[in-house]
Amino acid sequence: MEEFINVKNVYFQYESAEEDNSDEFALNDVNMTIGKGEFVAIVGHNGSGKSTLAKHFNSLYLPTTGDILVDGINTKDDNKLFEIRKKVGLVLQNPDNQIVAGIVEEDVAFGCENLGIPSDEIRTRVENALKAVDMYDYRTHSPDKLSGGQKQRIAIAGIIAMEPECIVLDEPTAMLDPQGRDEVIKTIIELNQNMGITIILITHYMEEAVLADRVIMMDSGKVLTTGTPREVFAKVELLKQHRLDVPQATELIYQLKGCGYELPDCVLDENECVQAILKLMKTGS
Repeated sequence: MEEFINVKNVYFQYESAEEDNSDEFALNDVNMTIGKGEFVAIVGHNGSGKSTLAKHFNSLYLPTTGDILVDGINTKDDNKLFEIRKKVGLVLQNPDNQIVAGIVEEDVAFGCENLGIPSDEIRTRVENALKAVDMYDYRTHSPDKLSGGQKQRIAIAGIIAMEPECIVLDEPTAMLDPQGRDEVIKTIIELNQNMGITIILITHYMEEAVLADRVIMMDSGKVLTTGTPREVFAKVELLKQHRLDVPQATELIYQLKGCGYELPDCVLDENECVQAILKLMKTGS
């Protein structure tokens, strides 16, 4: 897989820590690569550094030391800032912080207008972006009348319209109800699978991380472990040592195995959990 983002020996310290002469780094020697078209989930508890890292991918933050390359461009290159932000779009946790217009289609067009895109092309992009997130029928509505999940999809559409190669979503479902979370996650998966957009999902919901191609688990500003969801969540003991969660289905099977039942080493979702328990009941072991 062709490399898209390369994080090399990155340390990051907030200005407040510097002013207090603190040795505390929000990111501490982080190294990782993300391929073009990959769907990566970065997970960890609050304060693990995952959201801080997310804001580095489009130069909102810059490393204190170390480098981040986006499609070969160093994010520290001031002359390339515009190009980096065209390549990497950032969706924040609260959609209300990104919605700026009183009409849905005007809001989706806002980023394109800032890029100086011709109006005819903007109309086409807005239409396509709204269809991509299944919100075209709401194009003349007021965002204020939409649900949280619908607002977040509008925020995503605004990024899609700018045609980035990568979308970074910083805990986009944290403020949503279960239905809203399902809507947003379905949209993310479709963007990755149908449009080939590189997706970096920052989340603390392990059930969302299971859907990614790869999981990067962070703790105390460092990468703790990385691999496929099955590889990462099979390390239950390691994750528990660092006060990190696993999907509920994984936890249930882990607890049952601890009681002596013969069950698979790692299940990731409800369906796998049900199948494992049904098999156990049939064998009676």
